[in-house]
Amino acid sequence: MALSVFDLFSVGIGPSSSHTVGPMRAAYKFAQSLGAKLSVTTKIKCVLYGSLGSTGKGHGTDFAVILGLMGEIPETTDPRCTMPIVAEVNLSNQLKLLGQHEIFFYPCEDIEFAGQIELPAHPNGMRLQAFDAAGNLIQEHYYYSVGGGFVVSGDASGAESIAEDDTLVPYPYRNAADLLSICKETGFSIAKVALENEKSWRSEEEIRNGLLQIWNVMNESIENGIKTEGMLPGSLRVLRRSPGLYRKLCNEKMSADPLAGMDWVTLYALAVNEENAAGGRVVTAPTNGAAGIIPAVLRYYTKFVDGTHEEDIVTFLLTAGAIGIIFKTTASISGAEVGCQGEVGSACSMAAGAMAAVLGGSPAQVENAAEIGMEHNLGLTCDPVGGLVQVPCIERNAIASIKAIAAARTALRGDGSHIVSLDSVIKTMRDTGLDMQSKYKETSLGGLAVNVTIC
Repeated sequence: MALSVFDLFSVGIGPSSSHTVGPMRAAYKFAQSLGAKLSVTTKIKCVLYGSLGSTGKGHGTDFAVILGLMGEIPETTDPRCTMPIVAEVNLSNQLKLLGQHEIFFYPCEDIEFAGQIELPAHPNGMRLQAFDAAGNLIQEHYYYSVGGGFVVSGDASGAESIAEDDTLVPYPYRNAADLLSICKETGFSIAKVALENEKSWRSEEEIRNGLLQIWNVMNESIENGIKTEGMLPGSLRVLRRSPGLYRKLCNEKMSADPLAGMDWVTLYALAVNEENAAGGRVVTAPTNGAAGIIPAVLRYYTKFVDGTHEEDIVTFLLTAGAIGIIFKTTASISGAEVGCQGEVGSACSMAAGAMAAVLGGSPAQVENAAEIGMEHNLGLTCDPVGGLVQVPCIERNAIASIKAIAAARTALRGDGSHIVSLDSVIKTMRDTGLDMQSKYKETSLGGLAVNVTIC
């Protein structure tokens, strides 16, 4: 079984990879699975369990299910058109399955939020059912949105393997120790190992162009966030801060403040995550809730360090992806499973290692930077206020971006040797997540979510 960096970096819409992107993909898969039964289907029912049920309203999960049933997929959905599409379904109570077969669909009745029930396989479970005109059940599937937009199927008691790709890559690794061993034996950088593995699926030119396109979308999300004024959707009435911050920073461009660059990092992260919170187009990196960290750090590098070489962008993303694969395969990147440490923590670690790589770090220094980035996010809870990916999510991305840069710089001051390994800290993150009470894992039942008054 193998994962590609393009599995971790995929284009989708906000506000959540696990609660928006994943359910949209699941609903689309279910509609496709109907096959010849599509024409005799007259009713669809969806039940959202656990975290999907608890915070699905704030994460737009119901909207995502509707769009997926209609044949929309995250990679190509135009965020500007989604609201009118869903509004029309709510108004007419009619929905075209895969854009072909029209059925009556009553969102308030046919999508059930069952946050009080958690399926054994994963906190983000959902059940989809299709019925014929006689009320007979003709199709039923359970799906699990396991983080980063990944979706697996199964039954009520268990899920299939997360990674179903059995491609044999030339340099397989499961953990950081394996990856460092490969680098030592071959003399390759971590990015080179990742590149050689990616060639199992694509040509080098396709890999390069694909990563540069990912970077283009990341950049677009920064620019869209900077340009868009107003309030974010939802009950919190959160003001978009990035446009105003951008104007202030432009006016202060002659400032002698040696830390002014950090304010730009903050701007970039805020811009991406405000765009994500508004349901805009972003790149899962490795999730939507942590989508601003890698773009912010890479944009900082291109603006303040060296913005002339596309190879550095490719190296950055390959390195970050290689580290992210370890998190995905040995622990989790799902806030509903391990808390925000699995989202913001893993993204911070990925960005720190990637930054160390483009600054000339050795594989050992890159691993050290990634370890520092994760270690100092251990125990981070996922407690979205009002069930929205806004508070504290947006600011967490900004602070984690600055942490990532500091982690890379700290690692580069050393020789790569350190006491706590990346594998140890990832295992600790996983163990901490398992020990963490469910109210701190994307349910909005604990933490800031219950201690911040919503007016």
